[in-house]
Amino acid sequence: MKGADPSKVSERAYQRGKRQSGTLGSGNHFVEVQAVDEIYDEEKAKNFGIEKGRVTVMLHSGSRGFGYQICDDYSKGMGASLVKYKISVPDRQLASAPVRSPEGEAYFAAMKCAANYAWNNRQCLMHLVREVFERFFREGPGKLGMSLIYDVAHNIAKIEKYNINGKERTLCVHRKGATRAFPGQPVIIPGDMGRASFLLVGTEKAKETFYSTCHGAGRVLSRKAAISACRGRSISGELAKKGIAVMAAGRSTLAEEAPEAYKNVNDVVHVVHEAGISKRVARMRPMCVIKG
Repeated sequence: MKGADPSKVSERAYQRGKRQSGTLGSGNHFVEVQAVDEIYDEEKAKNFGIEKGRVTVMLHSGSRGFGYQICDDYSKGMGASLVKYKISVPDRQLASAPVRSPEGEAYFAAMKCAANYAWNNRQCLMHLVREVFERFFREGPGKLGMSLIYDVAHNIAKIEKYNINGKERTLCVHRKGATRAFPGQPVIIPGDMGRASFLLVGTEKAKETFYSTCHGAGRVLSRKAAISACRGRSISGELAKKGIAVMAAGRSTLAEEAPEAYKNVNDVVHVVHEAGISKRVARMRPMCVIKG
């Protein structure tokens, strides 16, 4: 993103970022090897290079501790901005400042640094994935057809223009847990380890949601509740019976991210599709899932 200002980032954030570039991260971050098992729009799928039976790799990661530290650094100071600018919020975690204020502009410049780090991080991870496939199949990424379909952020603020009540307005659109859905652009909605993920395409109707769509199925259980619900079970064993291999670095990760911890992605995508803000193109079922 243009306008990133490295001087607005703390030394603590840089130190965390140096150690984590090219890493996946924990929580709901993942690398997933998938098989395309359903095509809903043949023409658009072909345009994206997607065919039934093909293998895809979906990767979910972001700005890691670098972005987390930037957010933490600025959120601590935003409390004072509420008083300074007479802003009322129902929760202190929603502390904010006007976009064009010194505080707002400083955070926006630092956030752009985090966004650029995240794009770089995913590029590194994509390169590592390609190397693994190349070593296993003894073929290069080109021959294997491992071209990038789309790389998009799901937690980012951008300055965009919209028609509001008949007048063009310049707005700061913050997509938090959401992805852009401009007409004709790919929209990626991951599901969970045991169901599926979807590739959709943005529509003109999505202007009703400022060209935004959800970026995932969404949790129905907290991580603590999911661990409790999975006590005594083998999540890896249950998924293996479905033909899904899973690997996780943390002992509790699989329980935290168990399929029942999330809404059914098929239902979520059905709502998005019927609402018209994004249209289904293809469905991918998981075959191998790597969690941080």
